[in-house]
Amino acid sequence: MTEVREITLHTDDGLVLAGELAPVPTIEPARAAAVLCHPHPQFGGTMRSIVISALFEALPGLGVACLRFNFRGVEGSEGAYADGREEPLDVVAALDAAERAAVGGPLVLVGWSFGADMALAIDDARLAGWVGIAPPLRFRPEQAYDAVGRDPRPKLLVLAANDEFRAPAEIAAATSAWTSTRIETVPGASHFFVGRTERVVTLVGDFLSALPAPA
Repeated sequence: MTEVREITLHTDDGLVLAGELAPVPTIEPARAAAVLCHPHPQFGGTMRSIVISALFEALPGLGVACLRFNFRGVEGSEGAYADGREEPLDVVAALDAAERAAVGGPLVLVGWSFGADMALAIDDARLAGWVGIAPPLRFRPEQAYDAVGRDPRPKLLVLAANDEFRAPAEIAAATSAWTSTRIETVPGASHFFVGRTERVVTLVGDFLSALPAPA
């Protein structure tokens, strides 16, 4: 069983954020390390939201260490919701914390909904790839996704067939020029993936397991 550790994150604009780290439950280095970014803070999103919790609980057993955190203004994290403008600083702070934890393996950003939009706006040299789960691609300016979209590192978009906020066809069209991007649509799923989280975990786990080890 994985022993979850509480951690604190420090943003470049001086905030302290709450987070948790779940290393892999073995003495072996992790096959990968995932930073998990939660859905919209003003609509009940926290690091304990359903999809993030499912990934946080399942991935360590698959050899993937996980770090989840609360964006600014959520629960124990300092600051206030910034309409998506400053939240990318929170994601970078989480990457810093994951790097300090030195759990091993390639480092990947995994975000759901609002968290996916924040993750897909971060083009960081430390990353081996990105996973966007039901990204609306609306919480950052459209050009904010260009750098990641053009980047040759691998990207996985997991879409919900019955997404209430943006149809999979619209996301596929918006990302048609992206490189190294695979799209998987989960049949029967709503934006919240109730009853479909196991499929999300499988898709994300397979993607992370296939990443090459860092040089």
